[in-house]
Amino acid sequence: MELKKLVEDLQVVDNTRLNHRHFILELLAPEKFPLILPGQFVQVLVEDSPSTFLRRPFSIHSVDYQKNTLRLLIQIKGPGTAQLSKLKSGDHLNLIYPLGNSFSLPFTKDVLLVGGGCGVAPLLFLAQFLNQNNIHPTILLGFRTKEEVSEIETYSAYGKVLVITDDGTEGEKGLVVDHSIFQKERLEFKKIFCCGPDAMMKAVAKIARMHRIDCEVSLENTMACGFGVCLCCITPTDKGNERVCVEGPVFNINRLKWQ
Repeated sequence: MELKKLVEDLQVVDNTRLNHRHFILELLAPEKFPLILPGQFVQVLVEDSPSTFLRRPFSIHSVDYQKNTLRLLIQIKGPGTAQLSKLKSGDHLNLIYPLGNSFSLPFTKDVLLVGGGCGVAPLLFLAQFLNQNNIHPTILLGFRTKEEVSEIETYSAYGKVLVITDDGTEGEKGLVVDHSIFQKERLEFKKIFCCGPDAMMKAVAKIARMHRIDCEVSLENTMACGFGVCLCCITPTDKGNERVCVEGPVFNINRLKWQ
């Protein structure tokens, strides 16, 4: 099903700083939202940043259809995202949305969501969506350190939350795949959804294959246009090179030709 895509100026309702590296923009749409699915993303036009020529892609963090608002979780990485972090209530931001495909709705309640770093962004919307279908997932979130741990109470409204940090200052210590939930002889989950750095997703995918668990990952390839024209975000799959912005960003791990 081809979903409606819009190019609109959305109004900034709130800009919430979570820590020194991350913030959340809450944006109000001028008209009623089209259907938006978890895993989809937006392309944002960054103004007043001379070195930022192309739109920037961001996963949709959550959607409130009653308020007609969506939220973006953004990590400050360069001039573009630094400029976005300065936006104030009442400012406007031009978006192309919703783009890409989505996570699939599982036919089981034994679901694990795994996110690392800013890869946690699409998992909140997914958790909300699953709850609407009477599925309460286990949610494993990985961060570098305690100072970057955020929104735990928000995630906890939708499932059981587990935390791991690289330095052990919050939750367990280590990388995401070092968490004790993965150390069991047999994992009880029937579906895993994952988003984060490539190395993390590949490690989770390896565990999923070992336990014969169906697994989907959301890739974070560099994108320019966001709708399949520029071909800069291709990834090798069982059907050849595919565009992450159109055929993805969500892929079943069995389709990816990961090295």
